[in-house]
Amino acid sequence: MALIVQKYGGTSVASPERIQAVAERVQRFRGQGHQIVVVVSAMSGETDRLIKLGKAVNADAPAREMDVLISTGEQVTIALLAMALEKIGCPARSYTGYQVHIRTDNVYGKARIQQIDETRIRQDLDLGRVVVVAGFQGVDDDGNITTLGRGGSDTTGVALAAALKADECQIYTDVDGVYTTDPRVVPQAHRLDRITFEEMLEMASLGSKVLQLRSVEFAGKYRVPLRVLSSFAEGPGTLITYEESNMEQPLISGIAFTRDEAKLTVRGVPDRPGIAYHILDEIAKANINVDMIVQNVGLDGTTDFSFTIARGDFKKATQVVQALAKELKARQVVGDDNVVKISVVGVGMRSHAGIASRMFKALADEGINIQMISTSEIKISVVVEEKYLELGVRALHNVFGLDQTA
Repeated sequence: MALIVQKYGGTSVASPERIQAVAERVQRFRGQGHQIVVVVSAMSGETDRLIKLGKAVNADAPAREMDVLISTGEQVTIALLAMALEKIGCPARSYTGYQVHIRTDNVYGKARIQQIDETRIRQDLDLGRVVVVAGFQGVDDDGNITTLGRGGSDTTGVALAAALKADECQIYTDVDGVYTTDPRVVPQAHRLDRITFEEMLEMASLGSKVLQLRSVEFAGKYRVPLRVLSSFAEGPGTLITYEESNMEQPLISGIAFTRDEAKLTVRGVPDRPGIAYHILDEIAKANINVDMIVQNVGLDGTTDFSFTIARGDFKKATQVVQALAKELKARQVVGDDNVVKISVVGVGMRSHAGIASRMFKALADEGINIQMISTSEIKISVVVEEKYLELGVRALHNVFGLDQTA
């Protein structure tokens, strides 16, 4: 008998029929003797509807009240799923995050889980019940309802699996696993049987939308075996696990990309200590995250300083940098929100040389100019013009042999 935490996303519980299908799947696992905890999201589109409703009443609604509002979506789903389970003879109890004491900090809209009291859940499991928990929400020390941010139900599922020391956390979604890249861009992309936490962290941070980044970080930190599966079809999915010493790793596991990129360059900045800090400190004060950074070698007492940000922050960041440029007596500020980031990811990079040269040659052969480069131990990222995104992804997918059937 195993203790399994299953998380179902919004598309998996989008209708009464889909909720009934989830109930039947849960019942099959329970029938095999397993203890099951289910974490669910709000029904597809419901969170957006609630946000729109709140904004219609008050465009500047207090964050606390928005969390109270949007957390109700999951409360509907847990009740409906518990009803569906009871209907087919499967004892079940539903709980909000507050009821099972998922304690978070008080940062409304993007709270972080700090502690979970699993006592109540274990009592129900020992009585043979399936426990259905609302994802995406918790409660702070003062009893205020908080939400964990977009995709937060994944984090709830992983956090509960960690607290319960579950044998596996299964994330059910509308795809049947983690692919070598987006099949909508490269039809030859195939599902990976397994991937390491390191690779999944890189892919999630670089644009892969299969799992929320924080949930992968949580799973890696607490060593929670994680599996991505489809709620619409049977299959083994993709297991996300720690690298095994006897497991031969592929050279490259996947190609990730993100369209949500913009680039700013400050030209002719005085080349003296503290300039980079001064620029990035002002950007940070504006609550803007910086991704890639490049600073050229100064030749005439000045240097060029470039960095990338999320495209949604482009206008705000440009205003901050233009004000700084005057203060620093820089020559010019140049912005471009027509760029994308493409990355190759694989733990095989640790033991193979020449990955970067193969990547750059493949892009050059397609006439794609590289504007910025960033590397880590298992990842190489480049910034290129947006119109070359799909061509670049297809070229890299092919050159690293990912078009071949696994």
